Amino acid sequence: MKLARYVRSVTALVAGALTAGLLQISTAHGATPGDQVTPIAWNQFGTYVGSDAAGRRVKSVLANESRYLIGPNYAGTYTHYMSDGYLDLGGTGEAAVRYPAMTALSVAAALKLGVYNPVDVSAANATTREVNLIRTIAARHKANNANSATAWGYDWQTSLWAYYDGMAAWMMWDKLSATDRDNVVNMLAGEADRFITGNDVYLIGAGGNQLYMTRTDGTVVSAGDSKVEEDQWSAALLGLTAAMMPNHPQATAWRTRHNQLLVAAAASPADHTNPATIDGVKLSTWLKGSNIGNDGTVFNHGIVHPIYMILDQPLDEAASAGLANTCAPTAAEHNISSVYSALVDKRYPSSGGGTKTIYQPGSAGVFYPQGNDWGTTFAGYFGGFDNLVSLYGLDNMVTTSAATWAKLHDDAQIALQARFTDGHTYGAGSENTYGGREQRIGVIYGLDYISLWLNKNSAGNKTCWS
Repeated sequence: MKLARYVRSVTALVAGALTAGLLQISTAHGATPGDQVTPIAWNQFGTYVGSDAAGRRVKSVLANESRYLIGPNYAGTYTHYMSDGYLDLGGTGEAAVRYPAMTALSVAAALKLGVYNPVDVSAANATTREVNLIRTIAARHKANNANSATAWGYDWQTSLWAYYDGMAAWMMWDKLSATDRDNVVNMLAGEADRFITGNDVYLIGAGGNQLYMTRTDGTVVSAGDSKVEEDQWSAALLGLTAAMMPNHPQATAWRTRHNQLLVAAAASPADHTNPATIDGVKLSTWLKGSNIGNDGTVFNHGIVHPIYMILDQPLDEAASAGLANTCAPTAAEHNISSVYSALVDKRYPSSGGGTKTIYQPGSAGVFYPQGNDWGTTFAGYFGGFDNLVSLYGLDNMVTTSAATWAKLHDDAQIALQARFTDGHTYGAGSENTYGGREQRIGVIYGLDYISLWLNKNSAGNKTCWS
């Protein structure tokens, strides 16, 4: 729901604690935005301690990484509060917002699902830090904040940042104040409403960012730059927002656009003549382009890029849907098996002559056919994807099971963390040049563990596909 729809009256927040530009939005009849959220019914789930093979590995990585993120990383990054009582995030860009949002989701999963390791920071203090991150990120969003010096939102990648913070907030809902909850809802609804204005060509509205790398007529919209990621993270925000607020006036529109973006994300040229209808989207008539090859390859940064063939984001949809005790759309699984096959079995030319597969047989090593401009070491990225592919049985097109690859890559990730005493993963910058590399590992394994917990808890399988 857009900000204007919420406004009945605008009041200053608690005196002395908040400054002008940070607004509390009220709805009619005394209700507030936060009242629209259906909290997670934790009592509907049983127990899961992660004692199976995949659970032990994922739990180990998450326990280490969350310990580091809310411990040394938090202490060294968030050193003071601003005059309005919120943390100083240090800016409004990706490093200032996405990184702490990823931390928040990682730590929320660890705290709520019994994984958190209190060796450095007690669970109580970790919870305080966690709430500080969640509430500050939401309060600084443009839906709640008129101060241009500290406001973020409504940009190319900001739906992803809102998704991370929103998922963390939902899991920690009982720890948030009414004002915090309102801010989270305003943030999520504001970001989500942008996408329902899009169509079968454009992400938002009738111009700007498009849904496809290549159109059906062969026109190359963005050479070597697939739109898989943008479509997927925008869909993730829509799916979460609809799961949290199933009775919201915009929920149906969010779900419709959610399904469309999931189908567009992994659309292949073959889909243009596919008569199938997936979650209300008829492929052959609705699709106006493609983002992956018929062989499952994904181009990004001008090359066949294995990092962008890790399609974990759509499979994470089952986590947000499962926490709401609803089914995830089957569109989230669209062409995943094909892309996974291109990682495992497709052979690519090697500079030394001959051909190689991206996944190296019997090894955690990865072959990058045309290089990797992000660095050298990504075992956890691939392991996280392997675990989800295995969990949902999407390895039906490969010769070696996803479970086998998951063990190889997870073990390599665990070995990376074993080099350090505080739980973090990376050493030299060349291993992974992304500034949020530690937070990325945390969120991958946090979402993996939520997925395992949903599927393997003692109350039964809570994941389903529509």
